[in-house]
Amino acid sequence: MEAMVNVFLFGKQYRVPEELTIMRAMEYAGYKLVRGCGCRNGFCGACATIYRIKGDRELKVCLACQTKVEEGMYVATLPFFPLVKEVYNIEEVKPTEQVMMQLYPEIYACVGCNACTKACTQGLNVMQYIAYAQRGEYEKCAEESFDCVMCGVCSSRCPAGISHPQVAMLARRLNGKYLAPKTEHLEDRVREIKDGTFNELIEALMQKSVEEMKELYNTREIEK
Repeated sequence: MEAMVNVFLFGKQYRVPEELTIMRAMEYAGYKLVRGCGCRNGFCGACATIYRIKGDRELKVCLACQTKVEEGMYVATLPFFPLVKEVYNIEEVKPTEQVMMQLYPEIYACVGCNACTKACTQGLNVMQYIAYAQRGEYEKCAEESFDCVMCGVCSSRCPAGISHPQVAMLARRLNGKYLAPKTEHLEDRVREIKDGTFNELIEALMQKSVEEMKELYNTREIEK
């Protein structure tokens, strides 16, 4: 017999197997997930979730696809968080400190509470990469925020109203466009693809089964 736990999904109680993730528990309970489910592997950030364990005052955050249910867990998902997203043309903006002041001035109202870092579902040092953005250190901001999945949970806990994922996205775009070394080998490969150099190989790959593709991927030669 599977061990069962009591969870509360959107206020309604269900008994579900304790080995399930929150996402799987929702499906087990009869919910049909048509949004807020994404990749199901922790990479897309679509399943941002808040929960509280009965008897505990702390409100916790997670990704529903990664987190197992617990006894007395009260769950509510955040399929979309309304981040402030400024519009800009990456061909026109430059990697200066002023660009952050113009587009995301709220980062300079950061009070250093570290709530963003504590809330991050990926365990990133969010407050640190915001500090890099404040100083115009976009290479460091891009590196520190690289694993951000843009779930928006950090912003939901920020008293200054900072849209951390969008700030990080701008920093990574500035870094990729203007600061990072030019990837000539990538440009060469894209050119070869456009010229049809790999058409025959691509056609052959398309005929392979999923298992064959997995084997090719797992045994591939990784460039040093």
